[in-house]
Amino acid sequence: MRGFPRWAWLPFVLGCLFLVVPLLGMVSRVDWLSLPSLLTSERAVEALRLSLLTCVASTLLVLVLGVPLALVLARTRQWWADAVRTLVTVPMVLPPVVAGLALLVTFGRRGLIGAPLSVLGVEIGFTTVAVILAQTFVALPYLVVSLDGALRTTGAAYEEAAAHLGASPSRTFWRVTLPMAAPALGSGTALAFARALGEFGASITFAGSLQGVTRTLPMEIYLLRETDSSLALALGLVLVGVAVCIVAVSTVLPKVAQR
Repeated sequence: MRGFPRWAWLPFVLGCLFLVVPLLGMVSRVDWLSLPSLLTSERAVEALRLSLLTCVASTLLVLVLGVPLALVLARTRQWWADAVRTLVTVPMVLPPVVAGLALLVTFGRRGLIGAPLSVLGVEIGFTTVAVILAQTFVALPYLVVSLDGALRTTGAAYEEAAAHLGASPSRTFWRVTLPMAAPALGSGTALAFARALGEFGASITFAGSLQGVTRTLPMEIYLLRETDSSLALALGLVLVGVAVCIVAVSTVLPKVAQR
């Protein structure tokens, strides 16, 4: 193991405490005896159901759009690839409320795309579809960045060998590229799902907070924090548990693949 200065231990410990203590503080305030009844209440079940539904849909959409996007970026050496790569990462640093506003002026009733759709009787803003689009918008970069980096560093030689043997680009992708990128694909998908599950700012701006329609777990927790702190903490515990599991999966997958 490489050495490091002894003084690094102090900020190391402080950093760990800063990240862990708030989570422990929240866990200590959870009413464990009432937890089952809290999580089976109507508001909790509705928020959990809607979050699961929208996150699964947005994650599937992220895969459909993100895998080809990452593949093209990784295999293109043209100048525009770097420009697109920069644009793809913008939602990762964009304030969520700004992302929601951008979606609203694009897909809302009076938006660039939403206005023509509204004439046809198709409404997107303040619907469950709006939640899915908001989650996809903020989660897509996590998959693309993970997969793009993996595809640029591995697999090129095997792809060239498959092409010399007569395999078509599609066959090479399914039989060579995708299996080799499976760990990065798995970890990227897990991170995208976690980001979608925790999405709040863009969703509440673009989709609003309608119970049973757009009110996901983060929105429900925000509304409950003052009126029913016990239920808010119980739902928060669910999100923490899911986040820990997803981060663990995204960390373990690449290590398992290297063995």
